[in-house]
Amino acid sequence: MYHELEKSDDEAEDFDNEALQSFSIAGKQAAEALEFGKNLIKKGARIIDILDKVEAKIGKNIAFPAQLSINDVAAHSCPDDGDVSVLGDDVVKLDVGVHVNGYIADNAVTVDLSGKWKELLKANTEALNAAIAIAVPGTSTGTIGKTVQEILSSYGYSAVRNLSGHGLGRYKVHTLPSIPNVPTGSPTKLRAGMVIAIEPFATNGAGVVYESGEAGVYMLEKKKSVRDPITRSALSFIEKYNGLPFARKWLTRQFGKGRTNFALRHMEQQEILRGYPPLVDEKHGIVSQMEKTVLVAEKPVVLTKV
Repeated sequence: MYHELEKSDDEAEDFDNEALQSFSIAGKQAAEALEFGKNLIKKGARIIDILDKVEAKIGKNIAFPAQLSINDVAAHSCPDDGDVSVLGDDVVKLDVGVHVNGYIADNAVTVDLSGKWKELLKANTEALNAAIAIAVPGTSTGTIGKTVQEILSSYGYSAVRNLSGHGLGRYKVHTLPSIPNVPTGSPTKLRAGMVIAIEPFATNGAGVVYESGEAGVYMLEKKKSVRDPITRSALSFIEKYNGLPFARKWLTRQFGKGRTNFALRHMEQQEILRGYPPLVDEKHGIVSQMEKTVLVAEKPVVLTKV
């Protein structure tokens, strides 16, 4: 799941062996769920059916709603219940996360159903692998961004510069450090034992994304008391996710569309929630995404591996 490029570089979390074991189990489960979902991505398949099946496979350890973003949409596409959209000659990004005891593994893959974007996916995969190879103690995050951009540029593509990878924590999908996809000059250095999501986004478009359309993914920002019973019931339902992102469709199926829309609107007005609309390339270029969760070590360990 993407991360907005951070301006600050605070200390990342340190993890004990028990936490790292949970990360490792989550990584295997996340990789299995991603591979399962990848095999469902076919022309004529209904998008919401793919996401429902992936989420059902993950079960109660889901870290955030599975998302399937198409063509110029980089991330955060998560349709509401009842959506009938199907896949065609599309470039499809699937983003999946799992937690074990709250410790999160995050991974994504792109599938080209059009057959036209082999080089884009090749460049994206090469950039991801090169970034993973240098995810060792002492590497600066700015160096990772420089590496990603240089590889994508060599193929004639751009990195999406206002999206980045990120640290992972306990019940926190996004923690510092940010892992940029372009040179930032950041001196922040990786430390042994950090768990990070490296996720280059590659495009033939502007390399800048903006929010467009209605949010299908939300996250609890702060807890406040609410008076009306509809919103109170929805908030109680949301709180069981321990601050992790949730999908509009999960509420719709529980409370119906009318009550869900009312509750979400009320909670956004009260700044209880933040919505995450789909992110679209400014020039509507094709966007691909590749992502792995990595344990920083002298020999980096890819945790999201089947």
